[in-house]
Amino acid sequence: MPDNWLDPLPLRSAFPRPEAPIEADIGCGKGRFLLARARRFPEVNFLGIERLLGRLRKVDRKAIRAGLSNVRLLRMEAFYATRYLIPDGAIRTYYIFFPDPWPKARHHDHRLCSAAYMDALARTLQPGGAVHVATDHLPYFEEIARTLRADRRYEEIAPFEPTDDERTDFELLYLGRAPIGRCSFRRVFSF
Repeated sequence: MPDNWLDPLPLRSAFPRPEAPIEADIGCGKGRFLLARARRFPEVNFLGIERLLGRLRKVDRKAIRAGLSNVRLLRMEAFYATRYLIPDGAIRTYYIFFPDPWPKARHHDHRLCSAAYMDALARTLQPGGAVHVATDHLPYFEEIARTLRADRRYEEIAPFEPTDDERTDFELLYLGRAPIGRCSFRRVFSF
C-alpha cells in the first residue's frame, strides 16, 4: 500500500532485485500470462496491474505457491496506475492483452488505449522499451494500432507471440473461434 496515491511509487524497491528490469502486465486477470512469464524469466521483475480484487488474490496465491519472488501486484485501474504511480522510464515492457473494448459507441471514452494513455506509456517506458497488444475485438485493435502508428514516439516491430503456456484465459477462449489482432511497438529514443 503506498503512503501517497498521488506520487510515483518507489517501484524498484518493491522487488528483491531492484536492479532487474521491470515488465508490466496491464489487466493481468487471473495471471496465466504473468505467472508463466515470471517462471520463464526469473531474472526479470514483473508487475501485474488489475482492478479486481478477487482476481489479484488468486494470482497472489499462485505466485506464492510457485515461489515467484519476482512478481508484485497492484490493485488499481490501469490508466491511473500508469499515469500517476509508475515512475518515469521505469518499465521495460508493457503487455496489454485483451483490454476491455467497451464496444458500445457511447462507452468508447472508457477505453484504456487512448491518446492520453499513449502519453503515460511513453513517459513510463524506457527508451527502446516495448508495448505488446493483443485483442479479439478487431475494431478496437485497429484503433489501437492506428493510434500507435501515428505517434512518433513509437515504431512498429514484429508482433509478440506468446508461448502456449503464456496464453491468457481470454486468448484461450477465443483461439480458433475469432481472429486475434496483435501488434508491438518500441519506444524510440528521441522524437
